[in-house]
Amino acid sequence: MISFVGVTKKYKDTVALNNVSLKINSGDFVFIVGSSGAGKSTLIKLLLKEIEPTEGKIYFDDLDITELGYRKVPFIRRKIGVVFQDFRLLEEKTVYENVAYAMEILGAKGRDIRRNVPMYLSMVGLSEKANNYPKELSGGEMQRVSIARALINNPGILLADEPTGNLDPAISSEIMELLEDINARGTTIIMATHDSNIVNRMQKRVIELHGGQIVRDQIRGGYNDL
Repeated sequence: MISFVGVTKKYKDTVALNNVSLKINSGDFVFIVGSSGAGKSTLIKLLLKEIEPTEGKIYFDDLDITELGYRKVPFIRRKIGVVFQDFRLLEEKTVYENVAYAMEILGAKGRDIRRNVPMYLSMVGLSEKANNYPKELSGGEMQRVSIARALINNPGILLADEPTGNLDPAISSEIMELLEDINARGTTIIMATHDSNIVNRMQKRVIELHGGQIVRDQIRGGYNDL
């Protein structure tokens, strides 16, 4: 479970988040929506401890992460997988190597890498692309690689920051079907998006930000629901 309690984030004279309180339970699928500058990216960066709140507390499984020292931050990030709009794959590495690298940097044993990477590539439908390089893949395939990489260390939470932003509608639908399947297996998904079609179609929990504040928290919502 994730809890924000009275969280405010200021950048000099700019208030990015203003007294935000929310709870996201394990297994939730949550869309974070709002116009540019509403506070979506700030919320995600706070969860990853890339930035610190000006005021308030953030809890991760009842642990106050605002009190964590720098050395303990990697232990929190191991529990969170992240998928970005621009994929962020390593161009000089194959699909297999890109996914394996996420395990290697955590010191995983070779036999575990050899067992797990093919399993996750199969899950995202890319078994036959294991030896291809990113430049040989379509946008949808690159995003599937980034999803496999984000999940390979079995995080409880997947943060998706505009994961369909660079994809056409048909491929976006495929990616969302994959994310919904991953959520059905128990992974909590928090997705920031501007894609109204996806939000309207899927009818998941919607948290809408405006001016750094939560203006709507709806269990089965659309993009522009009141």
